[in-house]
Amino acid sequence: MFDGFALERIDTGEATLRVRHGGSGPPVLLLHGHPRTHATWHRVAPLLADAHTVVCPDLRGYGQSSKPPTTADHAPYSKRAMARDCLALMRRLGHERFAVFGHDRGSYVALRLALDAPGAVTRLAVGDCIPIGEHLARCDERFARAWYHWFFFAVPDKPERAILADPAAWYGGSREAMGAEAWEDYQRAVHDPATVRAMLEDYRAGLTVDRHHDDADRAAGRRVTCPVLVLWSRKDDLGDLYPDIPGIWRAWADDVTCGTIDSGHHMAEEAPEQVAAALRAFLAPERSRAPGAPVTSRPRSTPPRPW
Repeated sequence: MFDGFALERIDTGEATLRVRHGGSGPPVLLLHGHPRTHATWHRVAPLLADAHTVVCPDLRGYGQSSKPPTTADHAPYSKRAMARDCLALMRRLGHERFAVFGHDRGSYVALRLALDAPGAVTRLAVGDCIPIGEHLARCDERFARAWYHWFFFAVPDKPERAILADPAAWYGGSREAMGAEAWEDYQRAVHDPATVRAMLEDYRAGLTVDRHHDDADRAAGRRVTCPVLVLWSRKDDLGDLYPDIPGIWRAWADDVTCGTIDSGHHMAEEAPEQVAAALRAFLAPERSRAPGAPVTSRPRSTPPRPW
């Protein structure tokens, strides 16, 4: 796994992140989602490493990165705090400007990076998401049923107890689908009470401080200034919930390209070649295309995920 990549622990000032990095060329930062670790990228990163320096951290609270104490407002697990970690990490590795691709919860960190540090982010790619504020502004019974976990995870203490009673049953996944080493890394994470609590703090921040940050940006007219790539999984439920994903993202950025990946939710594990090809095309210096061509998604053919 990650053959030829270095594995380090890097102090960002507020947290210590476990990170893999390797390859050569313009840097790209890959940010995982819940409940994964950086190991989710182990099939994608090598496909990019001949043309890019690829950096894959565990976000704060996740995997083997540190778990700062939380506060009543959950700000230590805000996407703004995680974005500060990522910016410091890239600078410590010598990258002042870089592209970023975030999936699932990592996509919110990637968006926050692009909004808070526009001079550092050259291109933004996101997978299986719309901005948190947009989700909550559209929240209806259908969303609440499909993504109930957002609200359950915000309840104090009870979700930790439910998850830790049987993490394997709660989160699912398989050794065969993920690869043995990635599976073992993931299992260590979801069976660790400190990691589970920190991952839930990510969601608690999402319903509070993160939403406030998104709403403040919209009110101020703040937009993403770099090119944006939006990908979503055809066999997941985002396209079912939001038929106009391209339109939602064009309210946040001027240069938006959209596309789909033929996979379930964990696209980096299920369709790594497609993900890498989409990223390589988007990151290519000679990229030439009509911005924002919409792509429709097929109905979901797998059950909703519990995260």
